[in-house]
Formats: sequence, structure tokens, C-alpha cells
Amino acid sequence: MDGTMGQGAPRAPQQVVLVLQGGGALGAYQAGVFEALHEAGVEPDWVIGTSIGAINAGIIAGNTAEDRLPRLREFWARVAHHPLVEAWTALPGFGGVVPRCATLASGVTGFFRPNPAAFLGWQVPLTAERAGYYSTAPLAATLAGLIDPARLNAGAPRLTVGAANVRTGEMRYFDSRGTPLGLPHILASGALPPAFPAVRIEGELWWDGGILSNTPVECVFDDQPRRDSLVFAVHIWNPQGPEPETIAQVMHRQKDLQYASRAATHIRRQQQMHRLRHVINELSAMLPPALREEPRARDLAAYGCPTVMHVVRLLAPGLDNEDHAKDIDFSRAGIRARWEAGLVDTRRALEGRPWERLADPLEGFVLHELRREAMPVPG
Repeated sequence: MDGTMGQGAPRAPQQVVLVLQGGGALGAYQAGVFEALHEAGVEPDWVIGTSIGAINAGIIAGNTAEDRLPRLREFWARVAHHPLVEAWTALPGFGGVVPRCATLASGVTGFFRPNPAAFLGWQVPLTAERAGYYSTAPLAATLAGLIDPARLNAGAPRLTVGAANVRTGEMRYFDSRGTPLGLPHILASGALPPAFPAVRIEGELWWDGGILSNTPVECVFDDQPRRDSLVFAVHIWNPQGPEPETIAQVMHRQKDLQYASRAATHIRRQQQMHRLRHVINELSAMLPPALREEPRARDLAAYGCPTVMHVVRLLAPGLDNEDHAKDIDFSRAGIRARWEAGLVDTRRALEGRPWERLADPLEGFVLHELRREAMPVPG
């Protein structure tokens, strides 16, 4: 981890924010992150998610503090493959092929099942709400038993989920602070085409927000009014990797890059923007009192901001021998390994507590990164 040291006392964050990417089965890492936060008594004030991140976020926001972790455990237990399917992985030469083929052929219990009509042909009319290779009706039923709609909108924590408007191509973040949220909003955030059909809300069709922005941390930085924040940004796609030498490696690398959503670029842009806001704030304070009160000076000073964002970036490690189909690896071993990785990584971050160190007063965005190498899948 790293944090810029400087003058001035460290500022206590006004809110704790948990930001969760989309990534199918990789979302088990996020559940491990939450478990570590929960055991440390760090409950988020705001949870933001896209796709599987929206599902995990909805379960967290839709339950009381004592029920959140048990409900997350129940969800991931429901979507794990049956032990009989996983028994094939022990046979020489099969590895993880059989569980992934089972996912494609029969879906995932409690999550999605094949839509037979979709396999009749590309031009067969299905209606907008059924145009997908799979139905997410099992997911709707699963979440209905795990999420309390009243708690979802109680504001503690605040919930935001991202979805893409099918007609306009615009990104929208449905936010419980201003809009009553329900299961359709969570399902819409995870409606990744062409696998899953769009979800209609307020007369409009919505797809998975990961199509446009799979890393919804921008919500925090664009929020008004801005507040000092401790942001746990959980990244489950690796933006860095080796040069691919086979078609399989190309497909794996391409998927990582696509869904990492230019995370490094976004971080640099936010660092620059927050530094400029602090510079404007400092310059405004240097003006003579009389000039500072002039309308034009006040208008210009309004572009400044003293808020400090401490961003703890947790990057999920890869598992040994994973490939481009890792996001449909709902094997019990894979879920267990990713959950454990999130738990271990977050415990390390909480032990170090880098956000409590002194920071350069001009830095409004302080990044703390934690990453490690690939870990083996436990048997």
C-alpha cells in the first residue's frame, strides 16, 4: 500500500463506501471483502454495485447488519454447482471444463436457466423481456427470499446500482436516496446481453451497467454534496497481465481488459481533478477578505473543494489455471477460494489502516492499493 505523507492532521472520513464491480462468479471475492469489514465492525454507509456487484450490494443493503453476512453466504451456497457436477473435476483431463459446460448447458441453480425459445433461431420473436439465452426468473425468486424491500430503501446503507438504457445507450445509477428501489433494479443491473434479457423499469428497457461502466466508483466522486470518504473499491478484473501467446490467452486477456473499465485511467483523472479542487480552495483562502467576498470570486471559489477521498483499491488475485470463462466458474472450490482471498486481503488492509496516515493537504484523492499474486484453488 501507499499513501502520500505530508503536513496536517489526518481527517476522519464522514462516510464509508463499498464499490463492487460486475463479474459473475468472481463476485465471491466481494463477499469475502464484506465479511472482513463486518467482522471488524466497519459497516458501509453506502454500497454501490453493477451486475454481480449490484446483487451483493442489494443483499447487504436489503438486510439488517446481523443478517447481511448470513444472507450473502446463503446466496453463494445456492448458486454453487451441485457436488455431483464438481466430481468430474477430479478426473484427469477434465479440470474445470465440466462445471463450466454445465453452466452453459443447464444454467446455475438459483440464478439462471436456459430459455429454450432463444435457441430456435436468431430471428425468432421473443418479446423484449424474453430476448436472452437464459431466464433470470430463478434469480428473482432467490433474491425475493434474501432481500427485504423495506430495508432496501431504509437508507442505512444507501444503495446505488448501475444499468444501461437499451434505447438511448445512457448510463443510469438508480439510487435509493432519490428513487425507491426494488428487485427489478438489481435484476436490470445484472441483465448482461445476450445471455440475459433486458428488464423494463418505468417503461424503459435496461441492460447490465457493465456494458458502459463496470467500475461504478464514479458515483462517489460525482456525488453532491461531496463528503470526506473512505472508499473500498473492489476490482475483480485485472487490468494488467502478461502478453498472450495462444487464442485462449488472448480471450482471457481481452475479457480482463474489457471489464476492468480503464480503472487506472479513471484513477489518474480523479487524482488530477481532486488536486485541482484543493488548489482552487487554497488559492481562494489566500485572497484578501474583501476580494474573497466579491460575487465573481465566490463563483470561482465554488469550483474548489476541501473534501478528501481515501480509496482502498482491492484487486482480486487470479486463481491457478483460470481462463476466459472464469466468470462462470460457479464451482464450490472456486467460490471458496475467491471468498477467502477477499477476506484475507481486506483483513490486511484493515490492519494497516493507511487512511489514518498524514496526507499532503493538496491531495484530495489518496490511493491505497493492495494486490498479490495468483493463489491456488483449494481442493
